[in-house]
Amino acid sequence: VDLIIYGADITNTAPALQFVDKKVLVPRIKDVSYLPRLKQICAEENIDALIPTIDTDLLLLSQHRDEFGKTKVFVSSPDKVKICRDKRFTADYFSSLGLHSPHPVDDVKKYNGVFPAFIKPKDGSSSIDAYKVTNQEDLEEISNRVPDYIIQPFITGTEYTVDIFCDWDGNPVFITPRIRLAVRSGEVLKTEIRQDDQIIDEMKRLCAEYKPRGQITVQLIKASDGTDWYIEIN
Repeated sequence: VDLIIYGADITNTAPALQFVDKKVLVPRIKDVSYLPRLKQICAEENIDALIPTIDTDLLLLSQHRDEFGKTKVFVSSPDKVKICRDKRFTADYFSSLGLHSPHPVDDVKKYNGVFPAFIKPKDGSSSIDAYKVTNQEDLEEISNRVPDYIIQPFITGTEYTVDIFCDWDGNPVFITPRIRLAVRSGEVLKTEIRQDDQIIDEMKRLCAEYKPRGQITVQLIKASDGTDWYIEIN
């Protein structure tokens, strides 16, 4: 395939830009000129596919994905993006598919007292302001400094990330479960690919309803009894 890869960032010193064929500079995502600049680049350079690689970009591009002319924007529909971005909705969504997910609450006074517990921002990423707590006193103290938090029971087991890539119609091209062997600041450093048929079948169930466009990752914890507890979609 005669393929040219463009990379867009706010600075041309971004490490990933050293691995693309052409670099383009764009404003920050929150800048009002960001979306017009992306559209301009796609039109002038005849871009076939636009692939976002950061969570904070998803909702904006999803809401405007039909405004890019011939460029296909590989991002899911706005309602599905909102499910991912607000972890209060993610657990309910997993449950609606018949998948296990620890139930979250967004008020420390409503938590059922099961410890250890896990508290994190409802729309967080990279494990920022995410804490494991072992008692009610610590939970209340941390809840005062974590904005818009959720609390869930802490699940003990083997952590997995599942890489999923889907075509334009949401059909999975590949589903690859990976055991998270080493993690830093929420980003995995070392993994081991594992052919887990149970996880793969469960992710086929998710894809059939979710219909993702392009890439998503799903995080879960496999408990000692073999139950898969799904945590989030990125």
